[in-house]
Amino acid sequence: MRIRSSRKLKFLHTVFAMERDLIVGGQAVMEGVMMRTPSAYAIACRKSDGEIITTAERLPKWSDKYKWVGWPVLRGGATLIQSMALGIKALNFSARIYEEDQKAQEELTKAKEMETEAVLAEGTNSEAFLKAPVKVVMPEKHEAAKPKKVTQSASAVGSIIFALGFNVLLFIVAPLLLTNIAFIAAGWAEPPVIGESFGWWATAKAYIWEVKPHSWIAFNLIDGLVRMFFFVVMIFSMSYLKDIRRVFEYHGAEHKTVFTWEKGLELNVGNATTQRRQHPRCGTSFLMVVMLVAIVLFSVIKFDAMWLNLVVRIALMPLVAGLSYEIIRYAAKKESGAIFKLMTLPGLWLQNITTQEPDGEQLEVAIRALDESLKLEPQTA
Repeated sequence: MRIRSSRKLKFLHTVFAMERDLIVGGQAVMEGVMMRTPSAYAIACRKSDGEIITTAERLPKWSDKYKWVGWPVLRGGATLIQSMALGIKALNFSARIYEEDQKAQEELTKAKEMETEAVLAEGTNSEAFLKAPVKVVMPEKHEAAKPKKVTQSASAVGSIIFALGFNVLLFIVAPLLLTNIAFIAAGWAEPPVIGESFGWWATAKAYIWEVKPHSWIAFNLIDGLVRMFFFVVMIFSMSYLKDIRRVFEYHGAEHKTVFTWEKGLELNVGNATTQRRQHPRCGTSFLMVVMLVAIVLFSVIKFDAMWLNLVVRIALMPLVAGLSYEIIRYAAKKESGAIFKLMTLPGLWLQNITTQEPDGEQLEVAIRALDESLKLEPQTA
């Protein structure tokens, strides 16, 4: 079976070698990697006993049903939404595998401890007493399957809404408010009118109610730098967590595997080990480009009312994401110009944190995920 599987994978690699413009990407998850090809995705996670658990599924082709989804700029927003939903689905799958594995390990440890206690117990020679406890698994009821699936879908939607809300607060609302307060304090914006009878709430409201900088270009530049600072601090802080660092290692494995594929090399651990960890189409680079593009686009916003600035900035985010997607996609090509390469450079630097050097087993998981995803791609040869 292994020989047939290996031959099948080599055949698939040969078939797709003629289509190296086939864009692949992925995401690191808990003890695993999710790999995505244009028509499918696959998730591979390694259990503590070394077994690799996989799941794969075809992706709906939105562009076939809605032609406008494939248009430049617009396709960036559609891809971002689909990627968020798929990313949360992959994280939920890996979390479930990890929790089941941890539970199995705990039960195994408990069983061994009980067996040891039985052997060491005094005053008994009963064979039944010395037997290891037996785990009884009751069959699941089929009626519970449907509600569980509905609950998982609702949980995924809730997670997306929470993630969007958190990002809006952290990367749009907070930088704008802090920049406005800083400009007023530094004398770079018109100060608010503070009445003698104003309490602390009225005073705070006066400082954030209106935005009147002397230079909108400087204001948006500082606002963008504050946004970047928040992002870098968040990533840097997360890198000190042991579990997150482990995910960053799988992130490195994902990039090395993608580079191996893009160079037309055979997908194996040896070839992947020599590849770079930093990839221009990484989500980290994408977010950094989003922030750079936002600085430019937000410069056209010049409303005195704070709430109008917030509303327009949030409304422009799909356009910002779409333009950033096109920049990232073009920058990854060899023929892209120096300006595009320069825009993705901060993201590549930041990947020194968000990607760590993987070991051979982690690379094997990433390769397995890509192999499983390629099996579901339409074969054109």
